[in-house]
Amino acid sequence: MTAYSHLLAPLDLGHVTLENRVLMGSMHTGLEETKDWNRVAEFYATRARGGVGLMVTGGMAPNPEGGVFPGAAGLYTEQDIENHRQVTDRVHDAGGRIAMQILHAGRYAYSPDCVGPSPIKSPISPFPPKELDEDGIEKQIADIATAAARAREAGYDGVEVMGSEGYFLNQFLVAHTNKRTDRWGGSYENRMRLPLEVLRRVRAAVGEDFIVIYRLSMIDLVPEGSTFDEVVQLAQEVEKAGASIINTGIGWHEARVPTIATSVPRAAFTWVTKKLMGKVGIPVITSNRINTPEVAEQVLAEGCADMVSMARPFLADPDFVRKAADGRSDTIAPCIACNQACLDHTFSGKISSCLINPRACYETELAITPTERPKSIGVVGAGPAGLAAAMTAAERGHAVTLFDRDDRIGGQLNMAREIPGKEEFHGLVEWFETMVGELGITLRLGQTATADDLDGFDEVIIATGVVPRDPGIPGQDGPNVLSYIDVLRGKAKVGRRVAIVGAGGIGFDVAEFLVHEGESPTENLADWKEEWGVADPSEARGGLAPGGPKPDAPARQVTLLQRKAERPGKRLGKTTGWIHRAALRMKNVEMMSGVNYERIDGTGLHISHGEARENPALIEADTIVLCAGQLSERSLADALEARGLSPHVIGGADVAAELDAKRAIDQGTRLAAIL
Repeated sequence: MTAYSHLLAPLDLGHVTLENRVLMGSMHTGLEETKDWNRVAEFYATRARGGVGLMVTGGMAPNPEGGVFPGAAGLYTEQDIENHRQVTDRVHDAGGRIAMQILHAGRYAYSPDCVGPSPIKSPISPFPPKELDEDGIEKQIADIATAAARAREAGYDGVEVMGSEGYFLNQFLVAHTNKRTDRWGGSYENRMRLPLEVLRRVRAAVGEDFIVIYRLSMIDLVPEGSTFDEVVQLAQEVEKAGASIINTGIGWHEARVPTIATSVPRAAFTWVTKKLMGKVGIPVITSNRINTPEVAEQVLAEGCADMVSMARPFLADPDFVRKAADGRSDTIAPCIACNQACLDHTFSGKISSCLINPRACYETELAITPTERPKSIGVVGAGPAGLAAAMTAAERGHAVTLFDRDDRIGGQLNMAREIPGKEEFHGLVEWFETMVGELGITLRLGQTATADDLDGFDEVIIATGVVPRDPGIPGQDGPNVLSYIDVLRGKAKVGRRVAIVGAGGIGFDVAEFLVHEGESPTENLADWKEEWGVADPSEARGGLAPGGPKPDAPARQVTLLQRKAERPGKRLGKTTGWIHRAALRMKNVEMMSGVNYERIDGTGLHISHGEARENPALIEADTIVLCAGQLSERSLADALEARGLSPHVIGGADVAAELDAKRAIDQGTRLAAIL
């Protein structure tokens, strides 16, 4: 009997039976906008070959005004249908099934042509929507139904009607965005008229033997959001209107509660979906922060849903389901919910990928093929760059020896995993350990490699990372001054009042580490919900706790400082930076920018402000932690080059920007792919 008997059980939808209970949820990758349909097709076919039961595409616009941005992909013409047929044919040839998501952005559209129920501007777009009249509403309904019919013509197995996350249909549902007084506004029955009419028209357009998923917002997490009674009422009407499945949406994009970031507990919102179970007769899918077969199996075994949706885990590893079914779940590359290469790319107008798996969305460009000339390769540094290079080279058939002066692999990841909210990094390092063993890589740990140690290798890769930059502050050699390395590795005692020099990613991580004490809220769902003010939508409209967030008191008084005269944390991740800033504000961390570090003494850190060094002040502190940037550790590379050799230098040893595992892993993978 399989270890995942619920997850791998078939799901009968009447006209079709899905092979298992795994949905690859919708992700906007930007691939469709490249118009390279072979590339789009290979992305989905790769995941079909990995065994997922059903996939949903990124959101396809039903019309230009509904696109998330000007030029967003959709199905408008016969040529569009032919293009999409390349995708569906490739998926079907791979043994998979695929549904197309129809996404009308409403007021979230980044366009002056955006439309909505009322002319209320979104906080995440500069354009106020045009309020639709009766003819305008009819046009949107007709265009969505037409898109569904075109999806069937293009060979899709179904469509998903996007009714959550604060998009167009969701905007009609809640008084937060719907201020109408006609038959499309006012009472809840009126406000849910549009999504139900859309569903009825979609079902009529595609016939009975076609999957129609409705993505329903289970918890809005915005003011004036839906009550749970309204959610249930809508779900029951959605079933009557012709939906085959109800998929779960969590939170609007403008919600000030994190929903999919690393610091969100695993399966954090499955309890909301469970409340709907038994109230409708069609299957219900749960989603958000489900990233291992074990978590997915537990969610289903506990009756939280009939099916699980996982999106980004299929960027990290397209063979997720196949590996689980084969009893090889420890080899599944883990999604750590970092957002760095997926959502951050999407919201920056770049092609999405994955920090762990740079081949995601680059399947036709980044090939990992067996080498015809096996070489001996020495890799120095077992951080993200070195590990990626070593694993890719070994996968291709090279003989790889990996050196590191530490007694364990992981490099800077071993410090990241100590930060509250970054517990996923434990699993990432464990996966690297598994794969180093699986691939037969020779380890030389606890050894500082020298140029002599690297004699005889056909290729040498230097991934020695970075060393902390010396900020040169008078008095920094005092006993009350620590490096971030000493702090995160637990080698030194930290006082109750702390000044942190440097407000980049490491500075924020150190602050997070120091203001928490005891169990991380990421490991305790009840604590996390209280910290962010998440309530049961049966008791609080929209799922927002009436008293707001209630974090624990900070373990220390922390001041975070930087030289740059810009908002601290400005350069953090595009979709996660706000979470880190909000989390520290909730812990009363004071953030200061545009400061000069004058000196350190026994009383604390003396600073001044601006180029004129005005307004001198003392930050009273028991401990000062230095997080003032990094420099490349190139001494070994320089020694090899002095001997006339040409090592490959990657990761932090190449560019000592803010610690960047995404760039390091991508660089290591791409180098090893061509050696």
